[in-house]
Amino acid sequence: MSIDELYEAEVAQSEKDHHIPTAGAMSGHILANLKIHQEKLAQALYYAKGTERPFLKRTFSKAIQKETRRFDELVQLLLDENEVIPTTTEAFSRYSMLTEHGKFKYLSAHELLVSAVKDFDTQNLFITRAIKLAEKEDKPALQAFLVQQFSWNNHEIRELQAYLGHAPREGLDEEDD
Repeated sequence: MSIDELYEAEVAQSEKDHHIPTAGAMSGHILANLKIHQEKLAQALYYAKGTERPFLKRTFSKAIQKETRRFDELVQLLLDENEVIPTTTEAFSRYSMLTEHGKFKYLSAHELLVSAVKDFDTQNLFITRAIKLAEKEDKPALQAFLVQQFSWNNHEIRELQAYLGHAPREGLDEEDD
């Protein structure tokens, strides 16, 4: 098959997997969310102002490093499972559910911290769905990885919320109230 035919087959399979959905397709969303989140955290690092800036810089620097490692680990795991992964800026933008914008750099450090909490929570929506799909598809290695990612995200949410003076789920479960 030619390069064009290979890519057309990949796109067709990806579309099919996203409509079913599969653990691999859901994990593509997780990769996209991680990639966009890393950029959002970096933007916050560069532009944060206010009294929360030192905490934000310390916390977000560590989070970027962790998310970069987790992104690479998930890529390798998906490739081991013979899954197709997003690899282009276009795919990351299409599959991510996180919102980024150049104007975010003008938010206060406090607002950037609140935004990060919401982004971790949004990522968890996809992770929990992927965990269930990985279990259903009998992909224990993927499931174990995703459970660890979910746990780490929850830890980050709790730490950021504590710094902000909030309970771990405060402001996140309003639709349930």
